[in-house]
Amino acid sequence: MNINLLGKKLGMTQVFDAERRLVPVTVIEAGPCPVTQIKTAETDGYCAVQIGFRAQKAQRLSKAERGHLAKSGVDPVSELQEFRTEDDHGLNCGDILTVERFSEGEKIDIIGTSKGRGFQGVVKRYGFAGGPASHGSMFHRRGGSYGMCQWPGHVIKGKKMPGHMGDVRRTVQNLEIVKIIPEKNLILVKGSVPGSRNGFITIRTAKKQKTAKA
Repeated sequence: MNINLLGKKLGMTQVFDAERRLVPVTVIEAGPCPVTQIKTAETDGYCAVQIGFRAQKAQRLSKAERGHLAKSGVDPVSELQEFRTEDDHGLNCGDILTVERFSEGEKIDIIGTSKGRGFQGVVKRYGFAGGPASHGSMFHRRGGSYGMCQWPGHVIKGKKMPGHMGDVRRTVQNLEIVKIIPEKNLILVKGSVPGSRNGFITIRTAKKQKTAKA
């Protein structure tokens, strides 16, 4: 069964590995995630497991949300997410998923929402070089010509132009777990992950693991 956990990004730091090399890592608070619902093919038409994250005050949830969690015997949580499983998921409502489901050196995928950058031009948004910086060129940070001649007479869809940047769902694949601190529910992952500090993320076993070349 695929292992999924919910968590939040705490920030970045650096640690030394076993070979005394300095490794940049992202610190992630992952879980504990209670199982709030089990879906089966007989009752829902497909198999899935719903899990929660982040303890929440009961009065901040709707009556429907409180009833849903009470039915599973789970304390109020602010985040809910489900993921598909096989028939033999082996989980029950109320079970707690923790970082101990992963191991150091394992490859994982991180899914999060990237930082919002607002409305940006093509130089920042796409890395365009722009024009000369000297006086009088009249062409500095613009994108250049966007249109065309008489036919078809409009800007082609997908053209790289100024617009909203960031604040989109992104997945970073094959990140290596450098260290796990189970007593603090922390995972140290090599490299960076999408989002800002305290951003909500999903952690799963890597789906496209790279194999070493012979």
